[in-house]
Amino acid sequence: MPEGTIVKALSGYYYVRPAAGGDPVQCRARGVFKKRGESPLVGDRVAYSETENGEGTVTEIMPRNTALIRPPVANADLAVLVFSVVHPDLNLALLDKFLVHIEHAGLDALLVWTKTDRIPEGPEGEQARGLLADATALYESIGYEVIATSSKRAEGVDELASRLSGHLSVFAGQSGVGKSSLLNALVPGLELQTSEISERLGRGKHTTRHVELVALPGGGLIADTPGFSQLDFGELGIEDIGSCFREFRELSAGCKFRGCTHLHEPGCAVRQAVENGEAATSRYEHYKEFMAEWKEKPRRY
Repeated sequence: MPEGTIVKALSGYYYVRPAAGGDPVQCRARGVFKKRGESPLVGDRVAYSETENGEGTVTEIMPRNTALIRPPVANADLAVLVFSVVHPDLNLALLDKFLVHIEHAGLDALLVWTKTDRIPEGPEGEQARGLLADATALYESIGYEVIATSSKRAEGVDELASRLSGHLSVFAGQSGVGKSSLLNALVPGLELQTSEISERLGRGKHTTRHVELVALPGGGLIADTPGFSQLDFGELGIEDIGSCFREFRELSAGCKFRGCTHLHEPGCAVRQAVENGEAATSRYEHYKEFMAEWKEKPRRY
């Protein structure tokens, strides 16, 4: 039975690129998956049977290395978190929420700043550049890679393409940050639809409607995913938020109590590090916000 990789999922169909090469085969999934509560994902390595009309049926899903709920992608090993410097402005609270999701899923993360060419002149531009420099220094100090890009000027694009080679990468970020423009710069001829930011709403339209793997000229696959700005910790099954902050995870070994929530317990190494300036106040404030959100969720339903 032939095997391949699901490169696109759309309207109940799964498009499987054969391992032996060739064009993707349009497949349905066996009904047994639904009975088991399973669903094939883009990125899944699968076995499939071919039908007489040239289509196929996914019959088996191979074991996954990783699986994301949102976006629904299997076997990714690198998450590329795309955030614009301006229009919309850099949102570090949302970035930290994405990072919690990615750390929980066990993926490595690469942070990509976009629209560096759109930084204005004058005081507003100076403020944006200062925030960008501070954010870059902060996340690099934690251990994350950061690449600044401009799709319009092709700045940082070659560096990013080299970093993505050999990986199945997930591109994620809120709508309007320039993911599609960046993908168009990485893959000449791709011509994904892009959308300008709504001045009234301050955000872009969702130009990506489904998950699809895009092959890079230099090797590697990218999962272009629909833009979104909400991540539900309960929905994602994340219970220990503190362990998803890299620096807090390391510091927690020094806490007085096992299972310290880093909120009110005495002898908390995380809070002490924040007070001493050894851990970022912004990250800790976001952590407290996430914990409050997580505790609030069960009472809403």
